[in-house]
Amino acid sequence: MINETDLKHLRRCVELAAEALEKGDEPFGSILVSADGEVLMEDHNHVAGGDHTQHPEFALARWAAGNLTPEERKAATVYTSGEHCPMCAAAHGWVGLGRIVYASSSEQLSQWLGEMGMDPSQSRVRSLPILEVIRDTEVDGPVPEIAEEVRELHRRLHTGN
Repeated sequence: MINETDLKHLRRCVELAAEALEKGDEPFGSILVSADGEVLMEDHNHVAGGDHTQHPEFALARWAAGNLTPEERKAATVYTSGEHCPMCAAAHGWVGLGRIVYASSSEQLSQWLGEMGMDPSQSRVRSLPILEVIRDTEVDGPVPEIAEEVRELHRRLHTGN
C-alpha cells in the first residue's frame, strides 16, 4: 500500500532520474531509506559511459552490503523511478534488502518504447518482474500519477526534446 511517505521518496527518485537525463544518461533514480525514515543513499544511472551495470539499484545494494547489518538491510526500503531489472533485483535479493517501491514498471517501459518506435525485445537482457527474480520481498508499484512523469523523461531521452 502506497502512502504519502512513499510518494515523497518516489518524487525524489524522479528528480534523480531527471538529473541523470540532464547529464546525458538514461533517466533512472533510486534511494535507500532506513526503517526509521532516514535517506541513507541516493543515486542515478551512470550507464552513458558504456558500462550498463551502473544502475542506481545495484549501487544501493553494494553500498548496503558494506555499510548495514543484515537486520538493517532487511528493514530498509528501496525506492526507484523504474522497476528493477533482473540484475538489480538479484543484487537486492542477494544483499537481503527489504521492501521495493517503484514508480513505473518494466512492462510500462516496454510499452512506452514500443509507442516510440523502438523494439524492446531486441535487448540482450529480458525484462522480468522483480518477483520472478527474487522471492519473499514486499513490492509495491507502479504508481500511475508518478509513472507519467517517468514516461515523459523517457520520451525526452528517446525523442531528443
